[in-house]
Amino acid sequence: METIPVGLVGVTGYTGMELARLLAVHPSLRLVRATSRAEAGKTLASLYPFLQGFPVGDVAVTAPDAADLAAACRLVFLAVPHGAAMDYAAELLAAGLSVVDLSADFRLADAEVYAAWYGLPHRHPALLPEAVYGLPELYGERIKKTKLTANPGCYPTSVILGLAPALAAGLVETDGIVADSKSGASGAGRKAAVPTLFCEVHDSFRAYNLGRHRHTPEIEQELGKLAGADITVSFNPHLLPIDRGILSTIYTRLTREATVEEIHALYERHYADKPWVRVLPLGRLPETRHVRGTMFCDLGLVVDPRTGRLIVVSAIDNLCRGASGQAVACANLMSGLPVDAGLTLAPMMP
Repeated sequence: METIPVGLVGVTGYTGMELARLLAVHPSLRLVRATSRAEAGKTLASLYPFLQGFPVGDVAVTAPDAADLAAACRLVFLAVPHGAAMDYAAELLAAGLSVVDLSADFRLADAEVYAAWYGLPHRHPALLPEAVYGLPELYGERIKKTKLTANPGCYPTSVILGLAPALAAGLVETDGIVADSKSGASGAGRKAAVPTLFCEVHDSFRAYNLGRHRHTPEIEQELGKLAGADITVSFNPHLLPIDRGILSTIYTRLTREATVEEIHALYERHYADKPWVRVLPLGRLPETRHVRGTMFCDLGLVVDPRTGRLIVVSAIDNLCRGASGQAVACANLMSGLPVDAGLTLAPMMP
């Protein structure tokens, strides 16, 4: 494969760390720039000892510099907080680079919706129509042609993939959808904070941001496209005492009587050419450990005839499928590579 030089802005968070892990063994994407103001001057191996012995470990961490990135790279990953990513993206796009943004800055098509949920105005609204939502199963062909991919959020990935076949087929009602989702502690980021200290997370389980989580409009936007109608979702996140993984249990109301065998066949047809989405055999439900460190999204289906509900259980790894691995998949498509280049990963067990 062709060697394609890439950069990574924001290497010190968990998504940056996971990108460094994946790019260390990628057959074509070669990490040549990794930036962090706080850690500039160090090598990646000194920052992350697990990279010792890999060529990527010798890459020196530098302060972010758009001109330097433009001179050295063809594509740049932005693993920085929302609000900061949009300015980097504008500079890099103007310099002719391709950008995969892992923040929320380009996920929402409406600048006013972004401002309402994220508490700041979008400074580059003219770029929003150019951004393609980076879910390969839905938008793979469009991702191939764009210069700006908005990498999906982790929770939305689990919910959207779980509901796509049912909504596209008109099998479930568009109102009354409840997504009850649980994430490992790495989903909160790497910054030190009391709520995510070991003693605060270990041996406990709690809900947070009920009714106001910022992934809500992203979920509603994409589900609305699938259904062809406006959708309001009750999205309820929880924090699990595990490192990585998301389990979403999604409750819907069927529009007609349907057997679980019929719905299972529909899901298998829908994802027949999407190998990262595994529709589990009837009677089996997903577990986070079976997708850990991979691009898989495991789906389990239950029909409750007593309540007329289809219940979908979805499991992904929040750092790989829900963030950095998905970003690499998008970069592959944008670079003319097979979508799974460098991403044929078996789950980390136990």
